[in-house]
Amino acid sequence: MVKKMGEGGDQEFGQGRQNLEPMGQDFARLTQLVIGEKRSHQLVPPSTPFGAPQAVRTREELLIQNTMESCSFKTVFACAAGFVLGGAFGLFTAGLDPNLGFDPTKHGADYQPSAREVLREMATRGKSYAKNFAIIGAMFAGTECFIESYRGVSDWKNGTMSGCFCGGIIGMRAGVKPGLLGCAGFAAFSTAIDYFLR
Repeated sequence: MVKKMGEGGDQEFGQGRQNLEPMGQDFARLTQLVIGEKRSHQLVPPSTPFGAPQAVRTREELLIQNTMESCSFKTVFACAAGFVLGGAFGLFTAGLDPNLGFDPTKHGADYQPSAREVLREMATRGKSYAKNFAIIGAMFAGTECFIESYRGVSDWKNGTMSGCFCGGIIGMRAGVKPGLLGCAGFAAFSTAIDYFLR
């Protein structure tokens, strides 16, 4: 049995429709502001791994970041760090050497070197270590960055291939066999360091 809607029912339906129209207009306006043509084009700040918001980087900050990630900067930085580390290591090993400043071909067994001779020998050894460490650091960082840029992947293989290249170049001065041994040794050392650091 179907009930016909009377005049009162039509009035109530019309009032309900009028009440819903403002809500529909608000929803349409909100949609335009969020995903429509009137939406704002502000950048959403990226979030850190812990979910905290991170400020949007300026053009200068992006320039500094790109500079620090470039191969030339990594090579120069590794060269400078290797020079400092090598110099410190050379001074440390010179301090542990009991025969520092003593040349058996020039001096007798009871010769005592002066402080100036000891300091001169320490400076010579420190410079030698610093130069070698700087060359190795620059070679390794430069080749690793070049390999990583070429492959487009950052993993342990980059360090292994770079270590093999550097070790091979250094060992090749003494021959083919030392070059192969240097390649294998540097590659194994680089792989072990990457394994423990990653």
